[in-house]
Amino acid sequence: MNTTPRQSALVIVPTYNEAENIREIASRILDTVPEAHLLVVDDGSPDGTGDLVDGIAATDERVHLLRRSGKLGLGTAYVAGFRWGLERGYDLLIEMDADGSHPADRLPAMIDAVVSADPADDVMLAIGSRWTTGGSVVDWPKHREVLSRGGNAYARIMLGLDVHDITAGFRVYRADAIARMDLDSIDSKGYCFQVDMTLRVHDLGGRIVEVPIRFRDRIHGVSKMSQAIVVEAMVRTTQWGLQRRFRPRSARRA
Repeated sequence: MNTTPRQSALVIVPTYNEAENIREIASRILDTVPEAHLLVVDDGSPDGTGDLVDGIAATDERVHLLRRSGKLGLGTAYVAGFRWGLERGYDLLIEMDADGSHPADRLPAMIDAVVSADPADDVMLAIGSRWTTGGSVVDWPKHREVLSRGGNAYARIMLGLDVHDITAGFRVYRADAIARMDLDSIDSKGYCFQVDMTLRVHDLGGRIVEVPIRFRDRIHGVSKMSQAIVVEAMVRTTQWGLQRRFRPRSARRA
């Protein structure tokens, strides 16, 4: 039986040309955690994704749409969603992809990992993890798995973080942790945004837990992954790692 969140939760889903997926993912989220709300941050999708969400929102008060003028990047979409959620007082801010790769049925376990934790543990972030014990991927070519595992291992070593899936985009944050961050200083636009956010939670002194998931590649639409995104993540991870080696902990940002 699915559990429901004991605190108000906002699931933030960035979209760009996800018309083939958005109805199904919205249904999965709201069926699994019916007390949660959904915010779609749409970057001016020419395929009409925003209009589809408008139609869903017209019949379901739990669904909201934040339209943006163009394709401005994953990181800025989540920051916009965080600000929207903080302004409205949600307790939990959740990151989730629109392409169906993140299993909605793991949302209750991820939410429980944050809200049911001993307060002394100070859990600020639960990550839906492919690479922790019990996690897995489905339908991935071997080279992509090697790239992801290798990139996460490099980031873990370079940054000194005990997190196996630092680049994962399926996350539940305590909103009060996000509120303590300097969101204006976040300029990571690609998937290194997830590395950046993991570092910020760590530097706040919060505990990060990993909940195993079965990650499935998208069926519809086109992946947003590109060589430029990979290069940005590697370059920034290296920069952050070197900075942390030569900068006192008290000077680190959140």
